[in-house]
Formats: sequence, structure tokens, C-alpha cells
Amino acid sequence: MLKLKKWLLSLLVMAVMAVPVMAGNNDAKAANDNTANATSAEATPAAPSTILTSTAGDANVSSSSADPNSSPQAAGAPMAPPPPPAAPAVVPALVPVRVFPIDPPKTGGLNGIKVGPLTLAPYGFIKATVVHDSSDPDGDDFPFPGIWLNAGNNSTFNTGPTKDPEVHVKARSTRFGLNLEWPDISKNLTLTGKIEGDFEGNFSEVNNRDVSSIRSNQPQLRLAFVRMDYHASENSDIFFLGGQDWTLFGSGAMENILETTFNGAFWGNVYTRSPQLRVGFVQTLSKEHKVNLEGQFGIMMPSTGQILKLGNAAGNGLAAQLGEGEREGADADRPEWEGRVALSFQLDKAPGVSPAQIALAGFRSKRTSIVPNSSYLCNTDAGDALNCSLEAAFPNGFQASSTMWGGQIVAQLPTRWFTLVASAYRGGDLRFYFGGQINTFFTDTGGLTAASGPYVTADGGPLAAAGGAVLGCNAALNDDGSCPTGSAVVAPQRPIRSFGGFIQLGLPLSRWFNANPKGHNAGWQVYLTIGKDQVNDRDINNPSGSFCGVYASNPCNPVHAANSVAPLPLAMGKAAVGTLYYKFNNWCQFGFEESVYATRAIDKINLYTIAGSPSNEWQDHRTEFGPIFTF
Repeated sequence: MLKLKKWLLSLLVMAVMAVPVMAGNNDAKAANDNTANATSAEATPAAPSTILTSTAGDANVSSSSADPNSSPQAAGAPMAPPPPPAAPAVVPALVPVRVFPIDPPKTGGLNGIKVGPLTLAPYGFIKATVVHDSSDPDGDDFPFPGIWLNAGNNSTFNTGPTKDPEVHVKARSTRFGLNLEWPDISKNLTLTGKIEGDFEGNFSEVNNRDVSSIRSNQPQLRLAFVRMDYHASENSDIFFLGGQDWTLFGSGAMENILETTFNGAFWGNVYTRSPQLRVGFVQTLSKEHKVNLEGQFGIMMPSTGQILKLGNAAGNGLAAQLGEGEREGADADRPEWEGRVALSFQLDKAPGVSPAQIALAGFRSKRTSIVPNSSYLCNTDAGDALNCSLEAAFPNGFQASSTMWGGQIVAQLPTRWFTLVASAYRGGDLRFYFGGQINTFFTDTGGLTAASGPYVTADGGPLAAAGGAVLGCNAALNDDGSCPTGSAVVAPQRPIRSFGGFIQLGLPLSRWFNANPKGHNAGWQVYLTIGKDQVNDRDINNPSGSFCGVYASNPCNPVHAANSVAPLPLAMGKAAVGTLYYKFNNWCQFGFEESVYATRAIDKINLYTIAGSPSNEWQDHRTEFGPIFTF
């Protein structure tokens, strides 16, 4: 591993040293030339300069702004390609990876290809990286939490004689997109849209590519929406958006890292994209200080991320997942509600610094499991008094539900010296947002004198990351072991709560050292990131919950022990990431990243065997390097 890291470091040094020489380095300017640029910057606004950042696999493509002092548009407001750039006066400060708009689109603001009345502006990037993982038992080319899916039915979470190190070379993070604008007869209406995809989908399995399927990545949809903006006044904008876009909760701030396939999922970075309908407004409170207030409300696709291919009941598997998808959110018979309010303001008035943002967001949803009476366990011939009495109270089957909720606070603070991005969240059943260590809900049998189950649900559950549907009795049993009439209940299901977040410090090295903004040394950037996703200890060690009885150290309610479902015994994920970017020019960038990803099991149980040694924690020390070419 050390030899490979030395080779990667040597390759990075050679690349960043050779490229300016071959291109003709124009950084060797006279001192007075740089001084003139610096002194004139305050009087003349800095000209546009595309800032290439780590375009996260589940974050927006970093934007180019016609005015570096203004905040760039992002998902939810299609971005216009910048006009031909003039010479920048200063190296721009680092721009956070934003996924919510603060500058509404304007009619005619999209520069692109005219196809009749329609304007099209293609964009995207090509990305190729080489990766070394010190431990990768799941075989993925991205960090996956320590619940190794490929370990087999009798998994002991054992890496064998080594830590299972691996090398990957990947190009599937390549992305493509298209911004659109439609004309309208009203000058106060702006109609825009976006469609975006990548190649992070499945691998082909056709006869001519069976052997080579590992390099045959399939495209998949990321974003697809239309937006209508009504400019009520010079300072007021009201809009409607429909389609698949970033959610209001969880996606308000993103990590700027080179690893973009999972992008910190289950290590403190909560986010997702989802089909939705939403309305909102952008109100300019002060043009001088660039103070904008944004409010949005939307209905999202209800989902818990319960994937059938991980279920443990008959009929589950990949075929079932492809056939029907996830059901428990839809079976709740209501959409997911989300809202967000964001304030944007100019924290640092220096040239080339984008506005700061503070946002609050939240969501609430519900999931439901349906148990048909065909799944019942009653056997009258065997004198099954308990099961028969419980099921008799629900002759047509029953439903078991739990809530999903979350709150998030986000701060993005760009300055001339550094850019600080922080996100903190707390919620219940955050699996769909890549939080809560993949867990969803547990079944609480506290207070019940007897229980029956778990029952097979209409969607094939109980599933691997959740509790089961259980019937119980909340009174003393009759002499024959049956539940008294009127005492049969559906055991409540409760969301597994979690909390976490991340902090990222971005350092614009080139600006620190007053690099020539037109030269090849204008794009040196460093990002330092830490993140954590923690499950609520009370929920995963509840004696009446689905985690009890799995390990000797975890006490268990005897009523629940006979009706429990095997849990995912993960308590915490944590990550530390250091990323170095070198921007060769406005279209080409190199990235080098060192990171540590760790997953910890519950109750100090030695869940893992790493290279022959028992451990409560699994770690992956990761190195990644490669270029990103934008278009």
C-alpha cells in the first residue's frame, strides 16, 4: 500500500509540475503587475472565472458565475453558461457546493444553442480516478458502510488473512446534463428546466459483454425537472417546480470531496434526490448587501429506502426489487412533506467572494407495512390459542406504521481566507437520506404480555434493516393461553433515531499567495472534512426493540425475544478526509484525496475479524487521484 501511495503522490507531483511547463507558464509576472491587479480589484468587479471543484456524485456540478461576487445558481434553477471571460482581477474565493437557488433565473438568461424557440445548454464533466482501499471486503469502488453485502449468507464479517486491500480504476462518475429555457409571451414569466444523468448505474449483462461487464456501466437519471418563475416585482420571485430534484431536507449543504459515488453517505452527509412538486419564493431584502430570503415547501415521493433484495422472506431478491421497487412509503397513502427557509447575505465584501448562506430544513413522512390474513400463523388443529385469538381480532389482516422525521441546520460561510461549510441533523428513520447507519425502525413490544410474529408483509418483509410486523396482547392471558377479547393490539413500530453532520474547511491556497489569476497556479485548493453519523443508543439497545437478544451483552424482553428480527448492528460511522485540488485551467482539474472511513458496531461487540484479529470497528484508509474535465 505504501508503494502505491508513493506512486500516486509522484504521479500527482509530475502532473502538476509538467502541465504548466508544457502549456507555457505565464505566472512569472512582474510584481507591479500583480499589485496593479490587486489594487484595481475594488474599483472593478472581478471578471468571471470558473472554479472547478469536486463535483460530487450526489451534489451539484460546481457552477460558474458571471460575477464571482454573486452567488451561483444550482439545482432548482438551471445555470447559464458564463459569457466570454475577461481577465480576473483576483483569484476567486472557494465556492461551496450549493444545491438550492438564491438567484432566480431570468428570461433570456440561458446562453446556449437555439433550437427553434427553445434554448439548450449542455454541460457535464469526464472524471477518471485510480483508487486504493486498505480494506474493501464488499468489493465496491467507493466506501460502503461495514455491513458487507457480498460476505455471503453465513457471513462472520471476516476479511480473511489480510485486511482485503483493493485497487480500482473508475470512469463511471462521468456526468452529462442539459439546461433548458422555453419562451413565454409574458415578460414576467421564466420557464426553465434541467435533465441530468451519470453512469453510476448497473453493469450490463448481455452475451457480448458478460466477461467485460465490469466496465460496461449503464446510465441513470439524476435530475429531471421544469420550473416556472413569476417575477412579481424587482425584488420578489415566486416559483413552482415539478420533477426530480434535490430534496429540501438534507441536501442544503454538500461535502466537496473527490469521492463522489457515495459522497460521505452514512458518514455524516445526508442528502438525496427525489420526485417532487414544490413551491417557493425568493425575496431580495437588500441589493447592496446581497441579502436574499428563500422559502420553499414541497411534497416528495414517500420512501424509506427498504430494498427488497436485502429481505429475508420468500419471494425477495433482486428480481422482486426490479419488479415493484420499495412499497412501505407508498403504502402509507400520503406524500412526504418537506420545507426549508434559507437566508443569503454577503459576509465578506472582498472581490471574488460569494454570499454566505444559513438554512433550516425539515421533513415528516410515514411508512406502513401491510399484513394480509393469508400470512397468519393460527393453527386451530394444534390448539394454537394465542395466535388464533390475536389474529381473530384482525380478521382481514392488519397494518403497522411508523413515522419518519428530520431537522437540519446548514451554514455555508465563504471568506477571502477560507470557506467553512457545516451541516447538523437529527431525525428518525433516515435511511433514505443515507443516515442512521442504514437502519429504519424497530418493533416495540414493551408492556405486552405476549406477542406473535413477525408476519410476512405484502412487500415481502420483514426486511433486513427494520423491525417486523407483530401482534401482541396488553393484558393477562386467559387460562388457555389466549388473549382476552379486546386486548389484542398491533405492536407499535418506532423510528430508529440518529444524529450527525459534517464540518468542512476549504483553503484557497492560490489566493493566499497572491497567485496570478490568469496563470496555471491560480487553482490550488485544500479541503479538510470530518463527518459522523450516530444512532441513538437508547433505540439500538432497547430491551423491547428489535436489537435485543442478538448479543449476550444486550438484555432482552422475553416477549420480544421470540418475535424479534435480526438487526443491522451498526452504531456509528465516522470519516476524515483531506482533499487537494489543482486547477490547470477553466476546464481541467486534478484531485488527490486521502481519507479514513470507519464503522463501529453496537455495545463494543467484536463484530468484525480483521486480518485474523477481533475488532469492534472496521476502517478503510483510502487514496484516490485523477483528473476532471468539464464541458
